[in-house]
Amino acid sequence: MAEDRVQRRLAAILAADVVGYSRLMEQDEAGTLAALKARRKEVLEPLVARHQGRVFKVAGDGVLVEFASAVNAVQCAVDLQQGMTAANANAPEDQHIVLRVGVNLGDVMVEGSDLYGDGVNIAARLEALAEPGGVLVSGTAYDHIKSKVKIGFDDLGAQALKNIAEPVRAYRVTGMPRVALAAAKPITDKPSIAVLPFTNMSGDPEQEHFSDGISEDIITALSKLSKLFVIARNSTFTYKGRPTDVKQVGREQGVRYVLEGSVRRGSNRLRITAQLIDAKTGHHVWAQRYDRPIQDVFELQDEITREVTSALQVELTEGERARLWASGTKNLEAWETAIQVPELLESHRRDDLLPARRLAERALQLDENYAAAWAMLGWSYWNEAFNGWTDDPDAALKLALDALERARSIDDTSPDTLALLAFLHISLRNYNEAFEFVERAMLLGPNSSFARGVAANVALFRNKPHEMVPLLQKAMRLCPICPAWYVGDLAYAYLLMDRHRDAITTANEAIKIDSDYIYSYHVLAVAHAELGQIEEARAAANNILRIEPKWLISTYAATQPFKDDKVRLRLSEGFRKAGLPD
Repeated sequence: MAEDRVQRRLAAILAADVVGYSRLMEQDEAGTLAALKARRKEVLEPLVARHQGRVFKVAGDGVLVEFASAVNAVQCAVDLQQGMTAANANAPEDQHIVLRVGVNLGDVMVEGSDLYGDGVNIAARLEALAEPGGVLVSGTAYDHIKSKVKIGFDDLGAQALKNIAEPVRAYRVTGMPRVALAAAKPITDKPSIAVLPFTNMSGDPEQEHFSDGISEDIITALSKLSKLFVIARNSTFTYKGRPTDVKQVGREQGVRYVLEGSVRRGSNRLRITAQLIDAKTGHHVWAQRYDRPIQDVFELQDEITREVTSALQVELTEGERARLWASGTKNLEAWETAIQVPELLESHRRDDLLPARRLAERALQLDENYAAAWAMLGWSYWNEAFNGWTDDPDAALKLALDALERARSIDDTSPDTLALLAFLHISLRNYNEAFEFVERAMLLGPNSSFARGVAANVALFRNKPHEMVPLLQKAMRLCPICPAWYVGDLAYAYLLMDRHRDAITTANEAIKIDSDYIYSYHVLAVAHAELGQIEEARAAANNILRIEPKWLISTYAATQPFKDDKVRLRLSEGFRKAGLPD
């Protein structure tokens, strides 16, 4: 009988919240609150009144608005985003107040001035899926407005929303001001840190790899800790060789602390200075200078890492302590050789493959129990097979498996080794094993952007593009200045989700990072071909052949391990339309 007394009505609900609210509050609590109140008064409230809406709930950075008309709700959402963009124009980028907005038309329950039920919940879930600065509209709202507003929409298909029983069809409003992915870098509740490349003070350019290796090993050690948030090496090493302002680094990387230092290597002595700085205030939290025999380099790295965790008051679990102080090798020459390999393999260029492999093999000659060097060797063979750079990919995959399993037998806690094994098992079409390896890699590497990038790649080949987007967003948060393949994979996700315009825009962003990253041109060729833009598709095809003159559709189809043959056939057809050779 109580249910009979519940008042219901049909309503259009607009849900909005602020992207990166925690970061803004961390930077300037009073200023953020004042700016948010001003935006509500000067932008939100006048627009709601103009479109005959009613704000029925404000909670922190979020707001819920009711409209009697879906047309009014969607038009208000568009005007709101445009108004916020205009209001941000004169503010520093790290102080921009950027919204996500979702709109739904549905049945709601009324209790006083408040509204409840799935009609509200769906709007809130769509808002969470929207891009910064964007608007998502439910299928029910779209059906009521599609012929009544001069607004463009992209059909995103059925979306699975948290705690909503049935998938909800979603439409993205096109033509909205795009906000770069890096614009929202919230500082987490964990102590957050960026380790800058230590400066080589030796006066010998040949020692750059040595100082870089020290920085990288400290990043690797810190990133194993679940109670820290650690920015990836790919992102922090962009500051190498240029003057840096610690406060600017903190803003750009979205961290509270920055570790910087210098290395001076003599014939048999090593001098290292290191300082941990509060990026918000610029004050030193901890600083130390070390003068030790060169053979103590590995103990020194461990000591610096211990001092940093102590200064940040990070309490380690027993398992983390064991993993943190596990050393890869005690052979200095092997270490110096191996630290040159990742940069070569990350280039995704054929010419860099053999030099990288020779370095890994040399490191293993010096220390046959060096797990990281075995992993790098396996990585080189996997690269060769995956990219079609060998006439016998099966043999290359076998060599990759042998090397990676050898690495795992020596150290089964390395997130990088486990992630590479996931890559390998995808190529072997062992989809369940790939998923299990990458899940363990993310568990053991809570700060590993690489593991999350690989997880997105596993999702790509398992034809789960919707799972790729949050994984890649997390990878990019851990590595704000990220490698091209993260962005290229995001473009692939959008392509498989039939978000062609987003796929094209994102692929072009990847090209800005690396103009020779071939997979970005794959996306462009197929996306333009499917849109009937043959001239643009052929331009992308020409770039594919510029980078890889022997590239063939048949080789691509044979080496790319898509679980669903329909995906392989679809992409192959797109390549043919673009004029690529079979």
